Amino acid sequence: MTADTLLLSLAAQQRRILGILDGLSEDSLRRPVLPSGWSCAGMVSHLTAMTRFWFVAVMTGVRTEPDVDDDFHVPPSVSAASVLDTYRRVCTEAIAAVRELPLDTPPAWWPEGVFGDWRLNNFLEVLDHVLVETAAHAGHLDAARELLDGRTWDWEHGRLADPR
Repeated sequence: MTADTLLLSLAAQQRRILGILDGLSEDSLRRPVLPSGWSCAGMVSHLTAMTRFWFVAVMTGVRTEPDVDDDFHVPPSVSAASVLDTYRRVCTEAIAAVRELPLDTPPAWWPEGVFGDWRLNNFLEVLDHVLVETAAHAGHLDAARELLDGRTWDWEHGRLADPR
């Protein structure tokens, strides 16, 4: 398996996330539908921060954004559309930042003390982590979308399906 193959899989999951949310109103994107209280916009905000953190901060050592306590929180002053636009941009920039890294490249920076003894040792481990987290959260968004309006992701056709 190559980095390109894994990055293509990640990009497919990122497109799936945007597709799952396509056509939802501002209200729907902000409405929590599960007991834990996150909204679709909040999940995308988290995915944006997570992607930037692992690829840009950890793998390249460039820390441009201050850490936030709750990356699931989207202030009322930030539109859900802008959260989605930021996710598109950050995904493109983050993948470009790591595209040429060999899979055995060690992290350029590590947040000492944040994860206890747990550590990712190279780009392959970081890429695997980001891919798994992105796919898992895409599944969460699938469930949220179905609860919001009954629509689900149609893998065969790569689009939303209407409720049955």
